Amino acid sequence: MTLVVLTGATRGIGEAAAVALGAQGLDLALVGRESARVEDVAARARAAGAGTVSGYTADLKLMSEVRRLADELRERHPQIDVLANNAGALFTSRQETSEGLERTFALNHLAPFLLTELLRDRLAGGRVVTTASDAHKTGRLDLEDLQSEHSYSAMRVYGTSKLCNIMFTRELARRAPELHANCFHPGVVRTGFGKSDSGLVRVLVTLAGPFLRSPSSGARSLVWLAGSPESAALDGQYVVDEQVRTPSAQACDETLAAALWEKSQELVAAR
Repeated sequence: MTLVVLTGATRGIGEAAAVALGAQGLDLALVGRESARVEDVAARARAAGAGTVSGYTADLKLMSEVRRLADELRERHPQIDVLANNAGALFTSRQETSEGLERTFALNHLAPFLLTELLRDRLAGGRVVTTASDAHKTGRLDLEDLQSEHSYSAMRVYGTSKLCNIMFTRELARRAPELHANCFHPGVVRTGFGKSDSGLVRVLVTLAGPFLRSPSSGARSLVWLAGSPESAALDGQYVVDEQVRTPSAQACDETLAAALWEKSQELVAAR
């Protein structure tokens, strides 16, 4: 039976994907920050027809929590067929975690980077799917200011973290021929995105809600990349509405992607 590990499984795209993947009869390992919500989504996935469903709680802004989660997953699952790195957020103000990392960069990039590395041997022959965004086109990667200490703009920093997702995917595909790594743009989805902090972004997202995509629509490419035969041969690709698309020029910079990988390794190794 195929096992899918899905982070950010309790809201929006992740919640919709958990139910859709459950309807395919797959085994699921669902990850969220709140145990009650994890159990609620797990129950819905079981009702949809999922096989074995297990729940895990972790605050993925913290690398210590990513390591704990990886240990728990490794203990229970000798083989992982799909790792869906879906957890992410936009924070309107710059704050550092207790580990000294800027929150957006830590959650949106370093967490999937580290979790994938820690589970890599379990993923041989499998797939890694990462939730990116067309917002990556507004990002600008500065290797000397990865944590936005010199300048912080919420949308730019979020866009840069999504740029990192694409560069990570492409570099992972190059470094890990034993698996298939792809990422996707879900569209602008009506979820909890942008509501994790106060301010103008929260207000705008709330007002725009009726005009945005449904979570189930946003989750479609995730579900397709996770299990469809049609996507099985894809590797290192950026997908929009189940179609391969070319991301921004910076996202395709192989030298910069390799340098980001090395910098990311240094940052997670210190925590």
